[in-house]
Amino acid sequence: MTRPVAALAGRHAIVTGASRGIGAATAAELARRGARVTLVGRDIGALRARAEELGAGGAEALPVACDVADAAAIGPAFARAAERFGPPHILVNNAGQGAAGTFLDTGIDVWERMIAVNLYGPVHCIRAVLPAMLRERRGRIVNVASMGGLKGYGRIAAYGASKHALVGLTRSLAVETRKHGITVNAVCPGYTETAMSEEAERNLMEGLGKTQAEARAMLIRANPRGEIIQPVEVARVIAWLCTDAAAAITGQAIPVAGGET
Repeated sequence: MTRPVAALAGRHAIVTGASRGIGAATAAELARRGARVTLVGRDIGALRARAEELGAGGAEALPVACDVADAAAIGPAFARAAERFGPPHILVNNAGQGAAGTFLDTGIDVWERMIAVNLYGPVHCIRAVLPAMLRERRGRIVNVASMGGLKGYGRIAAYGASKHALVGLTRSLAVETRKHGITVNAVCPGYTETAMSEEAERNLMEGLGKTQAEARAMLIRANPRGEIIQPVEVARVIAWLCTDAAAAITGQAIPVAGGET
């Protein structure tokens, strides 16, 4: 792993959902810029593999197993990270889940799971890091929302509602923290080459009777570039938001969707 810039040297970044997809790409981008990275997720084996990859490139990385929907688990997990790398300067709330189905076919249990992971998960994590950021009067919080948090899509009401709520949280928290050297932003990817987009393909196949090729073509059509977003494209935006160059950017929900909106 090459490290051409050190804009984040000495800073501690916590990335949730870091074992794959956007989270893994973001951890790599932050490490490339000099950050010490704590990788949080549920799959400790995958997290260790990512940490070893980063370590092989000269970065400092710590894998920590934690379910962000479990409020009681966040404190000990983040305390372990702080013990290793010091108070966090950066939090990237990437962990999330998706669910598809018509409104009437979506049970309350699905609604509760979407809110627990996609909204309360970031809330728990922010509550764990914000006191130290306020004391130090600096910090970067980036919430990975979705284009589904900016506009309506059919068959994802629960997911869309949770991501709209995450964007609202971002904007409100930015107002509270903007005079304390802390920025709070959201990135809103379009369909991205991740396990979640694979799940979206399966949902289209099952719900609408499409072939895999037809389902993928439907996802691609949403992007004016005619291609699915790659995780590294999202990761680069996140990493930039964490640098001093983005100090004047807060309270924003930034689409990374090839011009979809």
